[in-house]
Amino acid sequence: MNRHLSPTDAARQLGVSPKALRLYEQRGLVRPHRSQAGWRAYGPDEMARAAEIVALRGLGLSLTDVGRVLGGDTVGLAAALARHQADLEGRQRRIGAMIGKVRGLRDDLSRGRQVDLVALKEPAVAFDLPWPWGGERFALADIRPLTWITGPLGSGKTRLARTLAAALPGATFLGLDRPAGERTRAAPALAWLTDEGATPSAALVSLLSGLAADGPVVVDLVEQGLDEATQTALAAWLRRRGPEAPPLFLMTRSTAMLDLAELGRDESIILCPANHSVPMMVGPHPGMPGYEAVATCLARPEVRARTEGVVAIRP
Repeated sequence: MNRHLSPTDAARQLGVSPKALRLYEQRGLVRPHRSQAGWRAYGPDEMARAAEIVALRGLGLSLTDVGRVLGGDTVGLAAALARHQADLEGRQRRIGAMIGKVRGLRDDLSRGRQVDLVALKEPAVAFDLPWPWGGERFALADIRPLTWITGPLGSGKTRLARTLAAALPGATFLGLDRPAGERTRAAPALAWLTDEGATPSAALVSLLSGLAADGPVVVDLVEQGLDEATQTALAAWLRRRGPEAPPLFLMTRSTAMLDLAELGRDESIILCPANHSVPMMVGPHPGMPGYEAVATCLARPEVRARTEGVVAIRP
């Protein structure tokens, strides 16, 4: 019986993407076997090692920190476990509050009182859509910590982002002309991203400074000015912010930022269709309405560079 798995099968068993496995290999964290033809294969030892890496990544460790922990350093692991515990306790508080609402509704129902099911809904933001739409109402009932906004050129996603930022209480909009960043404000995130393989730059510092705002942040083309390694590292950092962090709405057309295989439970996608129908929430699974359309809007950074600076204008 062949106990060695191909990268695709290994990634599926580990619950990550083949791209993630390649990244682990590039950083020297796991070394798959090579067949005579040069094909990678993952045996039991490599799978055990990769499973440890996946578990540590799930705790929010950078690839550099993962290497240190695997090498015997427990300091980074202790800090990561403390953050993970805080995230779990935050989820527990929110679930407890929702259980309390359900208990109250059941009590009202048993006493013959009128039941207010609206109380079960999360806080929503709603607004009238700007041009190129016809003023239709758009509402978000469930705001996740990380929401991606995408769509083809000319689909109206920038106008949607600006209107969303105006409707969200306390929100900040970061356009393409982002102000110079404060390096001290961006320092903690910048250190983690550098460990992850990001390239420090003025564009990255500016973005990180803007993302450090206390309230929601809506960003126009988050990958602007960032190379592929930095985009990949930034996407990993965004996913480790935790459910208690202020929500982010990030416009993107890059697969290095929005890797559909890496989407987590705290993420959602808003698609602005090419035909200017109302923006829609898209589930992160193949076959879900809009999923294939989202995939066609995204491309690798080198492909995206071909249309850099192209702007769809209203005639």
